[in-house]
Amino acid sequence: MAAENVLDHDDLDDDARALAALGYKQELHRGMTGFSNFAVSFSIISILAGCITTYYLAMDAGGPMAITLGWPLVGVFVLCVALAMAEVCSAYPTAGGLYWWAGRLARRGNRVWAWYVGWFNFLGEVAVTAAIDFGAAITWMALLNLVFGLEVTTTSTFVAYAVILLLHGLLNTFGVNLVKVLSDVSAWWHLVGVLVIVVVLAVVPDQHQSLSWTFTEFRNNTGWTSGIYAFLIGLLMAQYTYTGYDASAHVAEETISAAREAPKGIVRSVWVSILAGWVLLIAVTASIQDYAAQRQSPTGLPPAQIFIDAAGQTTGEFLLLICAVAQFFCGMASVTANSRMSFAFSRDNALPGSRWWSKVNPRTGTPTNSIWLCVVCSLILASPALKSIVAYGAVTSIAVIGLYIAYVVPVLLRRLNPTFAPGPWNLGRWSPLIGWIAVVWVAFIVVLFMLPAYSPGTWGDASFNYAPVAVALVIVFATVTWFIGGRKHFLRDVPAGHDTKAPSEIFGA
Repeated sequence: MAAENVLDHDDLDDDARALAALGYKQELHRGMTGFSNFAVSFSIISILAGCITTYYLAMDAGGPMAITLGWPLVGVFVLCVALAMAEVCSAYPTAGGLYWWAGRLARRGNRVWAWYVGWFNFLGEVAVTAAIDFGAAITWMALLNLVFGLEVTTTSTFVAYAVILLLHGLLNTFGVNLVKVLSDVSAWWHLVGVLVIVVVLAVVPDQHQSLSWTFTEFRNNTGWTSGIYAFLIGLLMAQYTYTGYDASAHVAEETISAAREAPKGIVRSVWVSILAGWVLLIAVTASIQDYAAQRQSPTGLPPAQIFIDAAGQTTGEFLLLICAVAQFFCGMASVTANSRMSFAFSRDNALPGSRWWSKVNPRTGTPTNSIWLCVVCSLILASPALKSIVAYGAVTSIAVIGLYIAYVVPVLLRRLNPTFAPGPWNLGRWSPLIGWIAVVWVAFIVVLFMLPAYSPGTWGDASFNYAPVAVALVIVFATVTWFIGGRKHFLRDVPAGHDTKAPSEIFGA
């Protein structure tokens, strides 16, 4: 965005002035409160989505131990990543988020860093939208199977996925005010929904598993002989669920007092998810009545069978409905964040057809074209699921790897850049320790989740992990397109490693 297109600072409020200092004019409608900003990220993390739809993987890889102990273990490290990201977000509250931070923090060749981070962020956002909505389709199909006896097939599940994606595109098209209201409702739906599920599972079942079994029982149905490897693979359930909190940064240009509220939204969405998700998982795991039968549930969703066996058919279906609605909200918020990232990336001339994707609808104040770009890309990415449900597991791995590579690069660059000027929300003396913990953890999980979850022949063709292929394709594509045109027109106005005016100078430290 050319600096001359930005209005004079004297004509702007503090948020618009901070944005202008970063080189952009206020185009999106700024109407989100701090709670709404938190609600978007919290809705995308969605403990009633990720935990429920990938519960099967942890049942196979580590069992109850990976579920109930793996969740807080992963949560502590993810919180470090969120804290480190939030500090950078406070300094640079722009919809571009991760790639823009990388471009600003890299000392030399800054636009190259931003280019690669942007493409990994774009891949991760599309993959997580696909994974969330496909998971929602699985849940809704399980519910329809239980209530109406509808046959669950790969085709019917994919059709449900396409319908859900379409609805999310439409809801986001109507404007940020509707998204704001639905995001607020979503946050409360998740919190109250978890409370209802936990209370029902604590009170209704005639018997529960012991605390010892719930926290230490180990299962390994991956086909691999190493129990440690199986446990580590089981952490994918938690790591996949803890994604999408970068959404608070992507809607920063629509958030009031963004330099403070966007970083708070990132961090709050993670720690609230850690606590609420842990309580939920303990309740669900302690309610398992028949491990093997529930893992092989005809619904295709083990938690659905756990609900029914523990609380009865009608009550179990009601608990599943709570999860299904939460997952619908989750997918809607994911499309919101995905479209804002795509809008900003196009505004900086990265995506093919950038002029089209960066348009803002003057009536709704939303990037309508970018919304539908994300919907179509998500539909295409999940299309292999028409042949095999295994593709869903591959998309979750791609989402985790793509997003976390994009998450950690700005954190690493911030650690290597002594000129970084913190915003009004920062970590102070804890910044180096937290930042390096985040970098090491992400490096570990990126390697881990490129490895196959199941040994050959254990579960169809699930022994092949498509994530390394997707990562390699992104690297090759980004490299080729950089030399073809990216280096000529992408992010030309970002200073090479030097700050101009930090938000703290505008808002006050």
